[in-house]
Amino acid sequence: MGSMALADVSWPVSDTEGDYGCGMAWATVRQHIPNALTILRFAAIPVFVVLLVHAGDGAAWGAGLFFAGAALTDQVDGYLARSWNVESAFGKVADPLADRVMIVTAVVALWATGRIPLLATLIILGRDLLLVLGYKFLVPRGYAFEVSFLGKAATWVLYASLCVVIVTAEGTLWPLVLLWFGIVLALIDGIQYLVRARRELAPGEPGRETHAHTE
Repeated sequence: MGSMALADVSWPVSDTEGDYGCGMAWATVRQHIPNALTILRFAAIPVFVVLLVHAGDGAAWGAGLFFAGAALTDQVDGYLARSWNVESAFGKVADPLADRVMIVTAVVALWATGRIPLLATLIILGRDLLLVLGYKFLVPRGYAFEVSFLGKAATWVLYASLCVVIVTAEGTLWPLVLLWFGIVLALIDGIQYLVRARRELAPGEPGRETHAHTE
């Protein structure tokens, strides 16, 4: 009976066949790695909030590590998806959504705990709302969205400044200077984005594609 069971098992007939099987298994696994990183970002958000609130007025190193990890995986998951050619419909929606939810959550939590001013909070939230509404309005009209260099720079400066605000005690001045610098970059980029969109979608140029940003 045991011999018959072993005979029914399909064993690799060569090292080449075994390598091929391993390669197929890895190809299957890596299809899911970028999306798994995105899901981890969503899962980290409530943990980040708890750690930030628990820190009180002091340096919230635990929350800072979670926030920095979210910023890192935001770059890694997209890079892996493009490099491995495993971009998915889920990833195209969930990746930027996770980025926006993390930023909005961090900004609101930092304002609620007295670490950043209300004006900075409103500007960042208003910019994100403008981008979301612009995306919904312009994409159906043939406007192509791509990340600009200034948009990337603004996002990274905002991430870095918020991370520094998190890991320093409440009332520390220089992280707020860095935060306002990031806000200025974001505002300039947003203005450029609106100017390009208005020019490219002006009457007489319907459906013309150009490049703007979604960061």
